[in-house]
Amino acid sequence: MTATQPVELTVVDTTTAAWELFPVPAIGAELEHVPLVSDPETGVTVLKMVYRAGFTNPWHTHPCAHGVYVLEGTLRTHQGDHGVGSFVWFPEGGTMQHGATDDADVTFLFITNKAFDIAFVDDHQH
Repeated sequence: MTATQPVELTVVDTTTAAWELFPVPAIGAELEHVPLVSDPETGVTVLKMVYRAGFTNPWHTHPCAHGVYVLEGTLRTHQGDHGVGSFVWFPEGGTMQHGATDDADVTFLFITNKAFDIAFVDDHQH
């Protein structure tokens, strides 16, 4: 029998961690986030993010799937609104829109299944 070593945990207190800016040059946005996990082998990423009231990430696609778990506020998507406690999974490759409602911020966990990238698509295609 071989001895095992306890794993080193990654712990982030998201109530006190500094918010960073996630630039999205194509739409002139800088989205606030707290990095939680970024796995260089798989590309899996977990962030705590906020979309400010009235913000919409316009029609776009990703080469990765991603999930959004709503912590505060309401996530507005192209298929409706999703409140606190909702988990919304966006399959890779499809086109989508998501953001905050007009009257309140939405704070959420953002989770990818592999390396993140984004490509915006022409509004006239929808």
